Amino acid sequence: MRPRRAGAPIAPGYEVVGHLARSRALDVYDAWSEQRRCRCIVKTPRPDRRADASVRRALLREGRLLVRLCHPSIVRGYETLHEPQPLVAMETLGGETVAHLVERRRLTAVELAFLGLQLSSAVAHLHAAGVVHLDLKPSNVIAESGRAKLIDLSVARRPGRAKAGVGTWCFMAPEQARGGHLGAAADIWGIGIVLYAAATGDTPFARGDGEYPQLHAAAPPVRGERPRLPRDLAAAVDACLDPEPTARPELDELRALLEPVAGARG
Repeated sequence: MRPRRAGAPIAPGYEVVGHLARSRALDVYDAWSEQRRCRCIVKTPRPDRRADASVRRALLREGRLLVRLCHPSIVRGYETLHEPQPLVAMETLGGETVAHLVERRRLTAVELAFLGLQLSSAVAHLHAAGVVHLDLKPSNVIAESGRAKLIDLSVARRPGRAKAGVGTWCFMAPEQARGGHLGAAADIWGIGIVLYAAATGDTPFARGDGEYPQLHAAAPPVRGERPRLPRDLAAAVDACLDPEPTARPELDELRALLEPVAGARG
């Protein structure tokens, strides 16, 4: 079935402005919220997946988490509806993803440091709420007027054991690819992946034939792709991408490495 057209109701109080994206399970709409008198982003199951209980549970779990969180570098959730169909409404962001941004240019060292500090702050807030994101990647970070916004908490969960492959192929930490205990260190890796891509325009790992490349080789040093990057900043990115989770910096350590490059605290 095709997505709803402009003007069609999604749920009471929500009307389609336009269809933005379709995944294997969800449709994402630009929508009008009558209650708030503003546009918003709405995620809801595709028509052919509405009866799938696992899709409903995952979407509602993400929605409840977004509504509970309140942080300037995490997209704001407005509300979660169960009926007549599951729906998550959240704020509209006017920027572009880091993935799109780096198609035009590489971030400066100062911009990279600020990006890292904002992501570290967002991740710390998530961890304080008892969850890990597990899908930090350039397409899940919106850059808007100098502010980074972390989006898509669809695989976020409590730290603990998980099956292999939770996350996105070339961006997940080795322990995510392997399966086992997933904790805060997996999100440190994710910050490193985003910074590496923002610095070089590419991921350190290419998709292979049925293999997770991060299980077989360490990420190449970022200065190999960006030789003039400040050494301290490059060392911070490389440390985040250490294959061994216990060898990666803690969030406080990462912030301490990034703050001198940014030239400010926060």
